[in-house]
Amino acid sequence: MSLDKMSLDELCITTVRTLAMDGVQKANSGHPGTPMALAPVAYTLFNKFMHFNPKNPHWANRDRFVLSAGHASMLLYSILHISGYDLPLEELKNFRQWDSKTPGHPEYHLTPGVETTTGPLGQGVANSVGMGIAQRWLASHFNRPGHEIVDYKIYAIAGDGCMMEGVSGEAASLAGHLGLSNIVWIYDNNHITIEGNTALAFTEDVGARFMAYHWNVLRVSDANDTEMLAKALDLANKEKERPTMIIVDSHIAWGAPNKQDTHGAHGEPLGDEEIKLTKRRYGWPEDEKFLVPERLDEYRNMCISRGQEQENAWNVKFAAYKEAHPELAKEWETMQAGKLPEGWESTLPEFPADPKGLASRESSSKVLEAVAKSVPWFLGGAADLAPSTKTRIPNAGEFQKESYGGRNLHFGVREHAMGSILNGMALTKLRPYGAGFLIFSDYSRPTMRLAALMELPVTFIYTHDSIGVGEDGPTHQPIEQLSSIRAIPYIVVLRPADANEVTESWRYIMEHNNRPVALILSRQALPTYDRTKFGSAKGTHKGAYILADCDGAPQVILISTGSEVQWCVGAYEKLTAEGIKARVVSMPSWELFEDQDDAYRESVLPSSCRARVAVEAGASIGWRRYVGFEGAVIARREFGASAPLKELLKHFGFTVDDVVREAKALISHQAPTTGTRLLPNIPGLNID
Repeated sequence: MSLDKMSLDELCITTVRTLAMDGVQKANSGHPGTPMALAPVAYTLFNKFMHFNPKNPHWANRDRFVLSAGHASMLLYSILHISGYDLPLEELKNFRQWDSKTPGHPEYHLTPGVETTTGPLGQGVANSVGMGIAQRWLASHFNRPGHEIVDYKIYAIAGDGCMMEGVSGEAASLAGHLGLSNIVWIYDNNHITIEGNTALAFTEDVGARFMAYHWNVLRVSDANDTEMLAKALDLANKEKERPTMIIVDSHIAWGAPNKQDTHGAHGEPLGDEEIKLTKRRYGWPEDEKFLVPERLDEYRNMCISRGQEQENAWNVKFAAYKEAHPELAKEWETMQAGKLPEGWESTLPEFPADPKGLASRESSSKVLEAVAKSVPWFLGGAADLAPSTKTRIPNAGEFQKESYGGRNLHFGVREHAMGSILNGMALTKLRPYGAGFLIFSDYSRPTMRLAALMELPVTFIYTHDSIGVGEDGPTHQPIEQLSSIRAIPYIVVLRPADANEVTESWRYIMEHNNRPVALILSRQALPTYDRTKFGSAKGTHKGAYILADCDGAPQVILISTGSEVQWCVGAYEKLTAEGIKARVVSMPSWELFEDQDDAYRESVLPSSCRARVAVEAGASIGWRRYVGFEGAVIARREFGASAPLKELLKHFGFTVDDVVREAKALISHQAPTTGTRLLPNIPGLNID
């Protein structure tokens, strides 16, 4: 068949297929098989069902498309290109190259039309559940009779790998429970993974599993049957009670004479000769590369024109909404701009000095409640631990199938999916939080990493932050988790030492919308410091600050975070009483401290003082940066034990006397330091 005899639909589908083959071949890297198989699916979805404006990829009421099978990125890049997005053909030619908009897996912020960063399998579909939750909450909160400004769907394409990953099952289970009928997953059932046929490890009935999750399950037996695809998508859009899974049977590398239905087409180029043979089968000029026929301008112009009309119609609707409901419209515009309501911080509590104090999970609960009163789109929940993490918003209702306006989410015991769902919610402009125990942060680590990669304002709240958990024993006592989270680039870890540092932590969280935060909180009570005597808690925003000081240069500096700061304060008082000049530095955030300039860091940790003691009830990794080779680190290099809190602290060396002993030992052995600049203030150094 010649190009002239192809219908426009056939021409578009074949263009997507050949662009994917050519892009992977030129890069000599990538996954051509799935784009070749699913080109009819993606085209049918974009052409007949999705509402989007290529000239404004961020239009608020657009339908969302998530390529959870992110290795098939050339499928997405090709369909975006022919649909009129700002993704020139030159970018497709630069697939997987430096500084291109077409990386190996889709990346949010980088490529217009990419809704979320995908690649780690299962994450994308789990994100889509967060998007579905966000859409339902937005519709419940903002829509009014005759003024429905939130009305869109979420579509996702997943592969066999996504179905195998546990996170997709966790997310699907919750989506079914919540009846999120605004979600449609398309499962590419091609029976091929990197190692070979899925029969090697995956023989379950996926459809039956999703029916058990309370999903509407449909099936299309041939990915090339665009008529049946359209019928299935139409049925999915008519479903009002359940999310929909469309199982589409496909042939990986469809049309490739020697590689169709083989794992060799999954993760490597087809090869020039195989591409020529495949193009010949397609009726495509076999020597042409990156061919986009001029007739595709008809489809591209249609997408642009249709999308602009759809957005214009919505703008008219929003103008009427704004006139009828000006306060809600102002909320909407503030939220979409990534801003906060005026005066939001006026409700933040300030805590009086109290030697007994509060557990930081308790003080955080009070601050969280205050934030929720001022910021309507602040919402979240816990992985079945809200009573323990103290993260319930009072009088805000439950987010359930019958009450999508509730602001308290119940994720169940699904930490991994919770994180992915939070990311999907943040991608929809909400300010979400999720809570669990610090020891279980390991279940959420992949989603924290992706939140950091996408620069999303997600708050991961982790309580029960140390061996202070006591009787629960080593299975519940975090040791390496703090270091592990700190190792994630761009995430901010905040471990406040008292109630007022908690308030300032939340102030930072809400005022910054381009970095995720891990807020680390205690189960046990922490003293609330007298801020007329000690340094202002606003120093929290700089990551570390002088909490207690001496006259003149200190002989020893005691550095700590969270619940261990109190032992440093107690040691400071003992040392001061003995005439030893000591300084206490509260360091709730390494990351924020590293963001400060050299002058500020030097003012807090002067290089003239080598005697430094760091105290943290976790792994010691990283602390040498701040204490140097000559300092001391009181930390844990082994697991904890099951015993009452005070007994554990004494046994493991977390007492005032232990800090005093280490401080005195350092002072007595300290060498002259005149003119010496310490290693800890050299940016980027990590010597532990």
